[in-house]
Amino acid sequence: MRYPWQYADWQRLAAHFARLPNAWLFTGPSGIGKGEFAAEVARALLCENRQPDQHACGQCQACHWFDAGNHPDYRHLSPAQDDEDDEGKEGKAAKRKLPVIKIDGVREVIDFAHLSSHRGGLRVVVVEPAESLNPAAANALLKVLEEPPAEVVFLLVADAPQRLLPTIKSRCRQFQLTAPAPDVALAWLAQQGLDNAAAELAFHGGMPVFEHDAELAAVRNDFVQALTQIGMGSVLAAMEKLDRHKLPLALPLSWLGKWLHDLASLKLAGMVRYYPDMQPALARLLPRLDMQQLMHCQRELNLLVPFGQHTLVTRLQLEALLMHYLKVFSGKN
Repeated sequence: MRYPWQYADWQRLAAHFARLPNAWLFTGPSGIGKGEFAAEVARALLCENRQPDQHACGQCQACHWFDAGNHPDYRHLSPAQDDEDDEGKEGKAAKRKLPVIKIDGVREVIDFAHLSSHRGGLRVVVVEPAESLNPAAANALLKVLEEPPAEVVFLLVADAPQRLLPTIKSRCRQFQLTAPAPDVALAWLAQQGLDNAAAELAFHGGMPVFEHDAELAAVRNDFVQALTQIGMGSVLAAMEKLDRHKLPLALPLSWLGKWLHDLASLKLAGMVRYYPDMQPALARLLPRLDMQQLMHCQRELNLLVPFGQHTLVTRLQLEALLMHYLKVFSGKN
């Protein structure tokens, strides 16, 4: 297994290999490695010489193909990349992830599911994240789950299974994965050589599987530092720095949302979750904090969240939101 906290989960799952379902639904918090777990299940299902613990052997032709990313009996369905208008663009903004899996992708895997197996064994389809299926795609997937082709296993991965159609969930064998204990998560991150592992783990809500970008973390730290300085100058300076990186709106919205959460949590419960290393700075803001204005700022932020990956003018949207943030400490309506 890739992650040490998944050993017990694998042992639970291995008992199901005697009677395979047509579809599994893997759930649990974002950032615990559900996608990697599903990939390991797919690898094992396709392996031609599974081990007694149901792990893939890693030596057969099927395992070599899977590891190379070209197994003919495997498909991975996820939100497509939008390549429009990418020509001539560079950096992190060159491509943006579409928020949905569209029906064309589902149709392709349905066609694949009705083909004969190249190796005479199972065919496996991973859908990740399953809650990103748009309505048409979800209904198309439901139809194939209701009448699944023989020797095909669907592996659905969901951070938010409550967003799935109840009928899709009812066609799957649900399997909840275990989140790692804090000490296990921190130890694993430390083994990866991550700088400031404790702070990064806290920022990601205690969930250790995330893509770490040192440059992006530095931009985030500069932005958060600006939030500690209540004034128009700090807001404008923060926006100037963000503008140079051409980030999608979703990122600063996430950073600010977690900052607002910690402000409210420290005020009401004396606790900080996402920015524990910033607790002294947060505490200095509390005497000026207006909870009503903070809730209003949070509502304004929530209104922007659905547009986090859209091609809005990030600076204008974020500047307007930060004006609401300043009011949290001014008492003005």
